[in-house]
Amino acid sequence: MKTIDKIPTGKISRTGKMVQTGIKLGGNYLKYYSKKALNADLSRDQLDQSNAEDIYDGLKSLKGSALEVAQMLSMEKSLLPNAYVEKFSLAQFSVPPLSAPLVRKTFKKYHGQYPDELFDTFSLDSVNAASIGQVHRATKDGKDLAVKIQYPGVAESISSDLALVKPIATKMFNLQGKGSERYFKEVEEKLLEETDYVLEVQQSIEMSEACKNIPHLRFPKYYEDLSSEKIITMDWMNGMHLSEFAKQNTNKETANKLGQALWDFYMYQMHILKAVHADPHPGNFLVDKEDNLIAIDFGCIKRVPEDFYKPYFELADKQKINDPEFFNAKLFELEILRKEDSSREIEFFSELFYQMLSLFTAPFQKEEFDFSDEGFWTSVTSLSEKYSKDQELRKMNGNRGSKHFLYINRTFFGLYNLLHDLGATVSINNFKKYS
Repeated sequence: MKTIDKIPTGKISRTGKMVQTGIKLGGNYLKYYSKKALNADLSRDQLDQSNAEDIYDGLKSLKGSALEVAQMLSMEKSLLPNAYVEKFSLAQFSVPPLSAPLVRKTFKKYHGQYPDELFDTFSLDSVNAASIGQVHRATKDGKDLAVKIQYPGVAESISSDLALVKPIATKMFNLQGKGSERYFKEVEEKLLEETDYVLEVQQSIEMSEACKNIPHLRFPKYYEDLSSEKIITMDWMNGMHLSEFAKQNTNKETANKLGQALWDFYMYQMHILKAVHADPHPGNFLVDKEDNLIAIDFGCIKRVPEDFYKPYFELADKQKINDPEFFNAKLFELEILRKEDSSREIEFFSELFYQMLSLFTAPFQKEEFDFSDEGFWTSVTSLSEKYSKDQELRKMNGNRGSKHFLYINRTFFGLYNLLHDLGATVSINNFKKYS
């Protein structure tokens, strides 16, 4: 893969790159509508494909938070056309890495030494390049190590990058007025946390220790003395990315074992720790030769406040969902309904969230749940398509729900998709054994 010798770090240079991308998109639309004039039945597939490629090509050269937002959107399979999902998913673990000279320069800037001065051996070729940093192999004192280096200028450009993608996100999620600022602020705060590698090492050690008793779950050891604000050093973990494993696995028993470890890991964090690994994409999980699940990358940890946790999980109770008075009271607590809503808005959003919650809390209504059940996924897709085309919904303000929904929903959508890819059946309450 071609390497990058320079990353635009200034606001003007990064804005200029996005403007170039915007010009390309304008050209794509012009071509599409010219063809559409001659063929009324022409689908948007080619337009989506061209736009997805141009947006991704622009973002991957910027790296940082703009690319991280693309990665987040790739998990929203029910919201985006498939062309965008496929292209943006590359941001998880397949973007052009920094060149060898830039790696050395960056390492020296962040750590005060060149990598070959700190480690016994250090490969300048990246083994994994993602949105915020890239990983290199190294050895020291007989240990095989993974060293993650943050890209230059990432932390400093977060605010300006979000300002660039804000118009796209506002239109995509139908956000209106000042109320949308809280969502962007939540994303900005989490992205800033992800650039603090001292915090990530601390979180990694805490989570590894807290969840160490869950069977078939492993974590790397983290080395604080070999890490810094922009460098993380941990054990090198041998394994296959979870998505790759899921594609070639045919053993249902193995799928269930890994799925149970994954489910228990997340439920233990959510219900016991009230803090959760909020970035459940396949690049953050490996499967070793003994069919253990390896969890890595704890940069994005979402703390779950009690005043959100309680009403959120009360609505996982089927009896309570079916009590209209109780249900609507919780929607107000979760900021889905508002005092200034009209009677029509209350009726509309109550019905919408009743359908959504009835569906998405289905796993919690059983002792066991089979995430390979295509009926469940067909229902999810149908509901998403129904409301994505709803003209009444488009006219209403999309600023609905507590800011905490952003990362909690992202966590559950990601978890459900990983379990579906595995084809796993899990015991829902098994995690309570470890509390």
